[in-house]
Amino acid sequence: MRYYIADLHFCHEKLNTQMDKRGFPDVEAMNEYMIRQWNSKVRRGDDVVILGDFCMSPKGEVANSLLERLQGNKCLIVGNHDKYLNDRRFKTEYFKWIRPYEELSDNKRKVILSHYPIMCYNGQYRRNGDGSPKTYMLYGHVHNTFDETLINDYVNGVRRQRRNILGSDEEVEIPCNVINCFCMFSDYVPLTLDEWIEADAKRRAEMNL
Repeated sequence: MRYYIADLHFCHEKLNTQMDKRGFPDVEAMNEYMIRQWNSKVRRGDDVVILGDFCMSPKGEVANSLLERLQGNKCLIVGNHDKYLNDRRFKTEYFKWIRPYEELSDNKRKVILSHYPIMCYNGQYRRNGDGSPKTYMLYGHVHNTFDETLINDYVNGVRRQRRNILGSDEEVEIPCNVINCFCMFSDYVPLTLDEWIEADAKRRAEMNL
């Protein structure tokens, strides 16, 4: 099984009272809750793609101790706060792979993976034979901030547009399948692609997006 999650920000004390306002009494409580939530679902043979900003501490030993406690095979799309990667004491073997960007296949669908949202992503217009989307863009970085609001506005604007199918006069909606895998949107539990698609659709419906 493969799961995805973004912006855990282990050891980031300020997120309890600023920006995310996660509300934990302290950073230790936040770290322990996120570890429990992760391990409640992920099993030893599963892969989990972390879409950047795993840990705020620049100390490699801190990241090592956290990764050691998390089940599954961890894969990292590098985020702007993953400074521990530069510490010689960090053990890269805790990650199955570390990349700035990746494109993977997930149950016959293409998944574009980046810490930063990409509005015009590779394969955006591709559809399966039944007309369903064939490509999804998964991102992090913006948490649930004003920037996410701007992205939602863009997505809605694109989805309202229609264009001709190549070689046909038929007009169809333009796909725009960008999904923010922000950890708070899943209560810090890594989700499969299908689960993120469902969670994203539910969140948009609740917000009337």
